[in-house]
Amino acid sequence: MKKLFAVIVIAGCLFANAQEKHQSKSSPVTFGVKAGFNGSTLTRGDGYEYDNNEKIKAGFHAGVFANIPVSEKFSIQPELLFSQLGSKSDYNYRTSSGNYRKTQHYDYRTTLNYLSLPVMVQYNILPQLYVEAGPEFGYLLGGKTKGDLTTIETTGNSVTVQRTEYISQSISKSLFNRFNVGLGIGAGYYFTENFGVTARFTAGLTEVYKYNDGDKVRNNALQVGVVYRFK
Repeated sequence: MKKLFAVIVIAGCLFANAQEKHQSKSSPVTFGVKAGFNGSTLTRGDGYEYDNNEKIKAGFHAGVFANIPVSEKFSIQPELLFSQLGSKSDYNYRTSSGNYRKTQHYDYRTTLNYLSLPVMVQYNILPQLYVEAGPEFGYLLGGKTKGDLTTIETTGNSVTVQRTEYISQSISKSLFNRFNVGLGIGAGYYFTENFGVTARFTAGLTEVYKYNDGDKVRNNALQVGVVYRFK
């Protein structure tokens, strides 16, 4: 991950250097960097055999962008971001046979790290204020699962076994689709020519898991952050 951050920082420096060298009236393309908070979750269908509760998981995004005006009001903004998605999960899985019952309570969070390429079409409502929409393409780099598994086994009305295990392991990338596609919509506001804030919601369009017969699991994320463009 440190190597990835170094790549993003170097790319940002190269963008800034290119902007300084090539900025002119005939070349209005601007470059910048952005970073912020991700609130993500995995949406699921209703076909599960257990009580499931998906919660928002905190993460972050960081990267670089280029803003390319195509008219007075419209511009295209491709971005290259490191983005943490995933979800917090809290659910019970139950099995039984005669008087024997077993309940497994899972409380864990899954972090999925993506290299993302959003391509936003922006419309400038005001010189400082814009709205945007467009696709986002992601490539899964890896991830991790952390949390607790509590198992309760009962015979009749008596609790026979109760144990809690701590889970911390890297995800098996072979179980996940490496490519992710979403659709983003958002807005941004520049307080100065250089500094601004942005907010975007991205709804997943593709299945997260490879082998998922019934329920569709997709990434969804709300991103809030700050941007700095070199001018």
